[in-house]
Amino acid sequence: MTADEIKNIIAANLKCEHIELTGDGHHWYTTIVSPEFEGLRAIKRHQRVYATLGEKIHNNEVHALSIKAFTPAEWAASPQ
Repeated sequence: MTADEIKNIIAANLKCEHIELTGDGHHWYTTIVSPEFEGLRAIKRHQRVYATLGEKIHNNEVHALSIKAFTPAEWAASPQ
């Protein structure tokens, strides 16, 4: 899968104010800002992102995904 394909899948299933994705085709690194993360702990945020990819994760089309998940307020307060 390409970075654009993965970004499009995530964005289609999760309201994202910001999404970055880099990687080598096997290992991916993403930063996502979403109001849907409000009130969720880190593990629940990650599960929410993994859920958007569904079978792509289970059938190993997306092998490894490192996630940084922020609410809009957290993102605004963080040094980028």
